[in-house]
Amino acid sequence: MKGIYNLLDTNKINVFKSVGAKLVLLILISILVCVLVVGLTSYSTSKTIIENKAADFSQQTIAEAVSKMDILFQSFEDLSMQVIFDPEIQNNIPIVKKQNDSLFNVYEASKRMESKLMTLMVSSKAILSANLIPLDESYKGLNYGGVKIDYSSAKDKEWYQDAINSDGRSVWLPTQLNGYSGTLNEPVIGLSRLVKSTINNEKVFVLLIEIRYKDLAEKLAGLALGEDSRIEVLDEKNRVVFSKGLESIGQTSLIQFPEDSDNKAFRTALGGRDVLIVHQVFNLMNWKLVGEIPVSELVKDAKKIRDLTWAFIGIGILLSIGIGYLVIRLIALPLKQIRNLMVDGEKGNLTVRSSIKRQDEIGQLANSFNQMMEKITSLVNQTNESAQQVLQTAGELTEASRKTSVSAREISIATEEIATGASSLAMEAERGADLTSGIGTQMKQVIEANHQMVGAAGEVENASKQGAEYMSALIQKTGLAEQITRSITEKVDRLKDSTHSIRQILEVLNSLTKQTNILSLNATIEAARAGAAGKGFMVVADEIRKLADESRQSIDVVGEVTETIQFEIDETVQVLIEAFPVFQEQIASVKEANQLFYSVQGQMSQFVERLDSATHSIQQLDRSQSVLSEAMENVSGVAEESSATSEEVASLSNEQLSISEGLVNLSSKLEAVSNELKSSLSRFNTKS
Repeated sequence: MKGIYNLLDTNKINVFKSVGAKLVLLILISILVCVLVVGLTSYSTSKTIIENKAADFSQQTIAEAVSKMDILFQSFEDLSMQVIFDPEIQNNIPIVKKQNDSLFNVYEASKRMESKLMTLMVSSKAILSANLIPLDESYKGLNYGGVKIDYSSAKDKEWYQDAINSDGRSVWLPTQLNGYSGTLNEPVIGLSRLVKSTINNEKVFVLLIEIRYKDLAEKLAGLALGEDSRIEVLDEKNRVVFSKGLESIGQTSLIQFPEDSDNKAFRTALGGRDVLIVHQVFNLMNWKLVGEIPVSELVKDAKKIRDLTWAFIGIGILLSIGIGYLVIRLIALPLKQIRNLMVDGEKGNLTVRSSIKRQDEIGQLANSFNQMMEKITSLVNQTNESAQQVLQTAGELTEASRKTSVSAREISIATEEIATGASSLAMEAERGADLTSGIGTQMKQVIEANHQMVGAAGEVENASKQGAEYMSALIQKTGLAEQITRSITEKVDRLKDSTHSIRQILEVLNSLTKQTNILSLNATIEAARAGAAGKGFMVVADEIRKLADESRQSIDVVGEVTETIQFEIDETVQVLIEAFPVFQEQIASVKEANQLFYSVQGQMSQFVERLDSATHSIQQLDRSQSVLSEAMENVSGVAEESSATSEEVASLSNEQLSISEGLVNLSSKLEAVSNELKSSLSRFNTKS
């Protein structure tokens, strides 16, 4: 341990620069890396195998559960198809829909349909209620289960519109905690379907079947994928349809399914933990049965391999420390001794020699160090003699260089003054040329803008002419509309008179009906007096009375229709009376707009003439600017040639001055180097 302490003594050597420390660290890292790679690879492999096996098993379990659920869902869809195509329901649809029969027949048809609906729905205990909801308010819906949903409460619902748009295909609806009527005390799942008449393919009802949520829960109650796992059913919008707790029903799931995750298991982070997601899509709808399994529960047995890996890492650290101690004793300490001898040689003591006598690479290094020190001693002696000769030559060269440098500096100063004047002239000429060029560019932009203004003015003038023509046509059409409105008003007045005539005729018919009833009553009385001989006449009297009643009902209906027509005619007359002044105001406004178009057209013609005059003046100014630009370019060219010649002479003078100064500097450096070499060589001790 003493050798390790001496090698790692921070007062003598940096630990991180020590060969021994590097070797120990390399051995330690090698052992740790091997143990870590083997251990963590084993842990990762076993973890992956466990995850894959668990995923395959869970996926198979989910697939089997989906198959069973598909059978349950298929039974409900088959039941809905029975409702749609049941002969008794289809035969009574025209009576309920059109309602052109007596009220009693319509009532009987509705009862027959409700009875058939109840017969079909009772076959499944899972069905809580069923409704046939009409597509408008002209007829009533039918229901089973006592929970009635009418047209007014369903027409704005999304599921109602989806069923209509599905054109007869089944639409599965997500869980509702209080049912689709909002009045139930338990959650339900819905199935909706459009019902059409098989006679004329007319859309008649929307079938809504509400299925008990607890039946779905019972089917999935025995499905478990492991400790802390969770089972959910998600709809096509990723909303929770089924979960063990009702608090998450209807909420959007946090699971983000990858695009290529079609019935494949995948891992994801959910709720701050890593989970394995297995899922399967139902065959009948785009719902998913999803299982969430915590990965930590799957791989908890594989953690033993990880713990064993860390134990082997501790053993590897102890082993590497022992190997490092041997490396320090055999390699680091001899290297430290040679290092110390080299430090003494660096300080100028060339008499040091190594005493290591070994046959390995360290012994060869010590022998080579001794030979190197002997050769360096001989080289230092020879270099000391040469330095004396170089020092004398450097002094003579320095004096000659100083004289040449003084002459070159005077020539350079004069040449620079000439070059400065030429450069100033060139810069001023170039600035004038740039200003002239900028003026030319702006003149071109002004000319281009002027041409664009002329074109735009012409387009505006043409548009004004076209607008005036359109306004003239609009005046004619507005006058024609006014004439048509007057004609409609006259015809509506005549129609109003006709409705009065119809009402008078209805009053006459109503009077005749009353007299017919009186005659029928008298005939019945006379037939009763006649006894058995008057029975046939009594039957005729009853038929006459029934005919009179039906006539009275028809007259009442026609009277109501006539009153409706009379009311709508009065409203039409009122609207036409209110619209007539508006047409007159519109004609006046159109005429004023026509005058404005003619005024704009005249002003645009004057504006175009003024633009042509301005264009002619700008073209003359452009020609004058071109002549000025050519003159400035000639002046700039001459100034640049003069400046270039002056700069070339100044450059040659500066180059000569630089060379002279360089000679002086080189001479000074040579003298300084010679002195430094002499001083450096004096540090070495070549005598033992």
